[in-house]
Amino acid sequence: MRYTTLNKNITPIMATFFIKHTTKYNYNAPVIDGATLTRLHPVNDDHQKVISHLISITNNPFIETFIDFYNNRVGTFMVIEPHDELNIISEIEVITSPKLLPDDSIDKKLQWDELKRIKNTIEFIDFTTYKPFKGSSEISDIILDLMLKTKSPFQAVLELCEYVHSNFEYKTGVTNVKTSLDEAWELKAGVCQDFTNVLLRMVKMLGIPARYVSGYICPNDEITRGEGATHAWIEAYIPFYGWIGLDPTNHAIANENHVRVAIGRDYNDCAPVKGVFKGSVEAEMQVQVSVKTNNNDLESITEPEITTVYPSNSYKRSLEKKGHNIEQQQQ
Repeated sequence: MRYTTLNKNITPIMATFFIKHTTKYNYNAPVIDGATLTRLHPVNDDHQKVISHLISITNNPFIETFIDFYNNRVGTFMVIEPHDELNIISEIEVITSPKLLPDDSIDKKLQWDELKRIKNTIEFIDFTTYKPFKGSSEISDIILDLMLKTKSPFQAVLELCEYVHSNFEYKTGVTNVKTSLDEAWELKAGVCQDFTNVLLRMVKMLGIPARYVSGYICPNDEITRGEGATHAWIEAYIPFYGWIGLDPTNHAIANENHVRVAIGRDYNDCAPVKGVFKGSVEAEMQVQVSVKTNNNDLESITEPEITTVYPSNSYKRSLEKKGHNIEQQQQ
């Protein structure tokens, strides 16, 4: 397995990344009153230090920020005047370092008992509750077949991560941000967003709190999927340790090459950009993420172009759906 083990006596290796995330909307006719919400501000904590962050937007609107329920910094802005394009450029300099792995010598029964105790507490209930879906009975059988309840929570989530990686095909173009868990489970294929949704449900059904993470994955010799693009993975809660990231797309523990931006119950809590506008137009979105490891080294990838046609007033329709116009697919 590709999981990294860390010696507690070794100083963690830090990595510096310069990330440029460009989102460009083009409309075939001018639109007005565009209201946009962004979750582009990276997490700043003991393992991820944000050195600088600059967001540039067409027409230079005022950006108001607030902290949401899951402690993500959210930006909101409006472009009221007529415009036929909207560019949102986020530039980040961040230093990351790996976390020590959980101490797996703690009594297993004590850990599972602790998970039962916290399951319905305010802090964890959003990350433990779920609704049945078509794959629920099959997942229950997998949990039994792998005898996961006889193992430590940490070893159990590692095995589930390996299961998703081994049994799902990484394939672009077969899913999108609207693909349901039922569809992803039936297809057994998709991109990181689909891998993440499946693992998220499996870990919850095992009785371990799990949350969705949105961010970036940066250059690494062992990581081959989603590199240099917006990315998704999960964090599982391990008793007496805390949250640990698991990337089923790459069969890896999220480490210093994973830059965290937002967390939540699912993608909707973490979507990088979403918004509404007034105007009956055809809209097209392009996304590009570039990652520098130093001033001369540039890795970049342009995500697939998404084209959406709106036959009626998009502002009204979006409000009726309580949704947005175009969202970014995470690779």
